This record gives sequence, C-alpha cells and structure tokens, in this order.
Amino acid sequence: MKYLVVGAKGQLGQELSKLLTQRDLDFVSFDSSELDITDRNRVFEIFSQEQPDVILDAAAYTAVDKAEDEGKQLNWDVNARGTRNLADAAKQIGASLLFVSTDYVFAGTKEDPYVEEDVVNPMNEYGKAKLAGEHAVMASGVKYYIIRTSWVFGEFGSNFVYTMRRLGEKLDEISVVNDQHGRPTWTRTLAEFMLHLNDVGADEGIYNLSNDGEATWFEFASEILSQVDVSVKPVSSEEFVTKAYRPANSVLDLTKAKKTGFVIPSWKAALNSFENSLLE
Repeated sequence: MKYLVVGAKGQLGQELSKLLTQRDLDFVSFDSSELDITDRNRVFEIFSQEQPDVILDAAAYTAVDKAEDEGKQLNWDVNARGTRNLADAAKQIGASLLFVSTDYVFAGTKEDPYVEEDVVNPMNEYGKAKLAGEHAVMASGVKYYIIRTSWVFGEFGSNFVYTMRRLGEKLDEISVVNDQHGRPTWTRTLAEFMLHLNDVGADEGIYNLSNDGEATWFEFASEILSQVDVSVKPVSSEEFVTKAYRPANSVLDLTKAKKTGFVIPSWKAALNSFENSLLE
C-alpha cells in the first residue's frame, strides 16, 4: 500500500507524514511548491509517476475571513477546482481519495449535532468552496472518503491553541466568543482516523470526525489557559465581529465514525495529550 500526501507542509499534512513515518508505511509527500493542485496537468503527471494506492488530501486554503474578499479566488481555485483535479487524477489511476472538508458546510442553525445526511447550507465562501470540493469528489467516480472536521489544532502551523498561548503571555485579559458551539479536533486524531478508514475498508462516503465532547470557543480557550495567570472573558459574537459568518452550532455527530470501530478521545484528553507531546 502506497500513500501520497498532498499539502505536506500544512498542519494536517505534517501530522500525516509524521504518523506514516512512525508506522513505517510507504508514502511520498508533496507541498504546494512541489505540487500545486490548481495545476491540473501537474496533478495528473505526479499521480501517474508515483502510482499511489491512496491519496491523503491535506491541501486547503483555510484563511476563512480572507476568503470573503481578497482570497476569494484562491479559496475557490484550491478548495473546489484543485480538489476536482485531485479526484479526477485519482480516478484515472485507480487510487482512493480522502478529502478533508469542514463543519462550515452547515448553516449552524440546528439545535442538535449535525449528522452526515443533514441538509448543507454553507453561509461563508470557505464553506461554499469546500462543499463544491465535496461535490467534485463525489461526481468524479473515484473511491472516496469525505471527512468533515472542525476547530483543528495540532503541533504544526498556526492554530487556536498557539494563538491563545501567545495572547496569554502578553495580556492580563482575553475576550473569547461564548455563543459558538463546536468540537475541537486534534490533527493526530484526524490523521489516525484517515488511515483507519482505509485500514478497515470502511464504506466509502461522508464521515464527521472531531474529538468527542462539546465546547464554546470560550470554554476551549479556558481549558488551554487553565494553568496560565490570565483572565478569560466570555463575550457574544456581536462583540467580536468577523468578515466571514461563523455558525452558532457546528457540533458534528460522531456516531458514524464510532461505528467503524475508531475510538475517539475527548477534546480535553486530546488537548492534554497534545500538550504532553510537546514536552517530549
């Protein structure tokens, strides 16, 4: 079994490469400078040369607010058209594709957790482009797993945990939104689930995956800074306006993922494991 990681220098791409190395699995990886997924001919060329069995797609444009204006074109080029290139090229060589999508494909108005079959209605450009990517994958005829995730943090790149830690070192008080509900996701858990789906031969389709348990951004921040001498203040979304719409509820139901036999740690346990791993 040969894996190919796309987006190798992103926070998920580096986590995938680390996991594949630790498990002594056969893989090649390409960052955006080596494989620009918006270059359709280059994607087909690389896939034809490497002949992987499984494509792990960690390439994404994730600047959610910039996607509303200055980054709108790049958002669509990468998350929609680039994903279509990967799916079509994977189909041509008979490889399977694991595409990481987002909780932002939902409007966030539902009271209960979102299941995979719920009606999608993205309210920002990032979510719309990611949904277009999902449609491209499904239309290609490739064997696929679409994994919708949320609130990603991990060792590599910038993320909410590092942002809160940095602010905690500089400020006496931090204001964090307390009316947006979701599930944090450790990149390690996400990477392990991606390999798990392939290992167990799970039915192709859409899966939700985050760590277990729910939180608001305020609760997440409070846990991150629990050992830091800083005051974390809850505020409403109205007090913290962003360019892009953020859903009030983006909690993803994890029942389908759990039925594959994958054990999902709570987000608090995942955060603790992540912080301990940084000390090793």
